Amino acid sequence: MTDASIGTPEQLRDPNYMPPLGKAVPLGLQHVLAMFASNVTPAIIVAGAAGIGFGSDQGALGFPDMRYMIQMSMFFAGVATLFQTIGLGPVGARLPIVQGTSFAFLPVMIPAVAGLQTAGLAGLMTGVMLGGIFHFCLGFFVGRFRFALPPLVTGLIVLMIGLSLIKVGIQYAAGGVPKIGKPEFGTLAMWFPALVVIAVTLAIKFFARGFLTVAAVLLGLVAGYVVALIMGQVSFANVGKAAAFALPQPFKYGFELNWAIVIGMCLMAIVSAIETVGDVSGITKGGAGREATDKEIQGATFADGLGTAVAGVFGGLPNTSFSQNVGLVAMTGVMSRHVVTIGALFLIAAGLVPKVGAVINTIPINVLGGGVIIMFGMVAAAGVNMLSDVTWNRRNMVIFATALSIGLGLQLVPEALQHTGRTARILLTSGLLPAAAIAIVLNLVLPEDLDG
Repeated sequence: MTDASIGTPEQLRDPNYMPPLGKAVPLGLQHVLAMFASNVTPAIIVAGAAGIGFGSDQGALGFPDMRYMIQMSMFFAGVATLFQTIGLGPVGARLPIVQGTSFAFLPVMIPAVAGLQTAGLAGLMTGVMLGGIFHFCLGFFVGRFRFALPPLVTGLIVLMIGLSLIKVGIQYAAGGVPKIGKPEFGTLAMWFPALVVIAVTLAIKFFARGFLTVAAVLLGLVAGYVVALIMGQVSFANVGKAAAFALPQPFKYGFELNWAIVIGMCLMAIVSAIETVGDVSGITKGGAGREATDKEIQGATFADGLGTAVAGVFGGLPNTSFSQNVGLVAMTGVMSRHVVTIGALFLIAAGLVPKVGAVINTIPINVLGGGVIIMFGMVAAAGVNMLSDVTWNRRNMVIFATALSIGLGLQLVPEALQHTGRTARILLTSGLLPAAAIAIVLNLVLPEDLDG
């Protein structure tokens, strides 16, 4: 996939090389398009869970809080990416790493804000900020606890993230939570645009070539959007209510210490840090044919944490490295961090224009559902792929079975914890945290020769 007009093979493997601007700009945009849908989706889901998204009373106002959260998703994805590519002292890997809003934290964030509307956002954003600080501190130790997270544990965690979110995708595709119990929920009119998204995404993924395959989900959403527009499901009434320019607002939702959210964010930061280690290793291996240095891994973890902490201050959600862009670096063969810096500047510019968020808000929830069904399914599939490296002896099967059963069971039947405190309910009903904790502990304490 490399193009000799961009540079020599040696230049393309050099993170500090700057390709000709005419080539660098479209390459930077390519990185933005590859991650765009995944980056803004968590904000829409959190807003929906809180009761300030689609179907809420805020619709008459143009969904200002959801629009703001989308705006911050774009802006701070760009800022956090600059931390990685340009660096700030010890912060940043100085590699072509794209940062974005993380799906991994959703199982903790959804129960933390469920039904609380904007009242739940102060505790959430404070938790994001403090979790980011904790994540930053992990940079000093990240290399020391990798031993506790073999493929058995990391694969289970990623699988649980995907499984915990698939329900959200189906609800969205059928019309969204506000329509549950109403006649229009699950009608063909709701499902048809979602199915178009899925069909077009799969067709592009398997029959197209080059960049088109990387942006398959985004193009699928565009196709579903056009169908929904023809069916009269798209409204532009609220676009005019959005400002042409607006700066981020520090502590927009206030400051509230909710220990359940803080603990959940800190625990998920460990998972995110390990994911970033994998992404950094993948970029250096796929783009430069070498192993990542300790300095690069540490700098990337620092950038993860700082990007998340700053985003939390301004009402944004946790940031982490985006794996799909790791694959894009390997596909294009362009290792230049400056290309990704150009993409980051596009994200920052979009984040300063609320009308961009307002246009994204016009995407019907059922269209988005078609996209997230695939995105969340791909997360689960990535977990299964990681588990393929596991030796499935009796010991590992017992660990996996116990962690999966308890974690998924608590998520499916949250009423089983109705007599516990709110902090315990938020942490345990996520399903992800108890599954991860059980897998880590059992993996450390059970002897390797259990089958003997």
